[in-house]
Amino acid sequence: MQLLTAIALLAVGAPFPTTLAQGSSGTGQTTRYWDCCKPSCGWSAKTNSGKFIGTCDRSDNPLGGADTPSGCDNGGSAFMCSNQSPWAVNETTSYGWAAVKLAGSTETTWCCACYELTFTSGSISGKKIVVQASNTGGDLGQNHFDLAMPGGGVGLFNACTNQYGAPPQGWGQQYGGVSSRSDCDGFPEKLKAGCYWRFDWFEGADNPSVSFKQVACPAALTAKSGCSRNNDAIDETPTGPSSVSTWTQSETATATATATA
Repeated sequence: MQLLTAIALLAVGAPFPTTLAQGSSGTGQTTRYWDCCKPSCGWSAKTNSGKFIGTCDRSDNPLGGADTPSGCDNGGSAFMCSNQSPWAVNETTSYGWAAVKLAGSTETTWCCACYELTFTSGSISGKKIVVQASNTGGDLGQNHFDLAMPGGGVGLFNACTNQYGAPPQGWGQQYGGVSSRSDCDGFPEKLKAGCYWRFDWFEGADNPSVSFKQVACPAALTAKSGCSRNNDAIDETPTGPSSVSTWTQSETATATATATA
């Protein structure tokens, strides 16, 4: 029975990612966080290209190198950059970043790689987000994408108090973050849009499940993070424009009104 069960699981491929010529794919889970710490992919040794996720100083100014210690370490001064917040590209697609852990892989294979996540549960089922792997976490499960969004909860570590003067456990709950859109109103100005995104496009979803596949990064993500990979499992040449504007709900309302006028 155990052998047959294993064969059946391999046949459907369900919870296990495949790392073939098309890159990693499978099913997984999501959580959310924003701890303000330097992302682990901010070290150049973590990618196959020597490039790294950009980090910022306490005032959100870009830092030039990869060697500055994390703001979560004693005396460290490198933090997450506010421009690595998620944003909506259109009504059904967003771009962003995530801490990642994939079964059978390591940081050197996923740091700065991009994954298209299709949500498979909750009110946002069917929507997609393309995320660039910027971080990982010792508390993540397998095939786990911890979506970076301001106000998502600091989790294990907290540099937001150091960087922005957030409460000792971060904004809202340590795990889960703030609970309403109005809570975002008091955020630092540069983090407000990413916090609002959670309650607007993301509809306040609570850890929805996903199917995922590795894709070439949108150039709009690599332009903000400063990181891209050399080709390995797939052609990782960034695609599309280097700047993509933020879609808002009002655009759909305006288009609908125009079409019915």
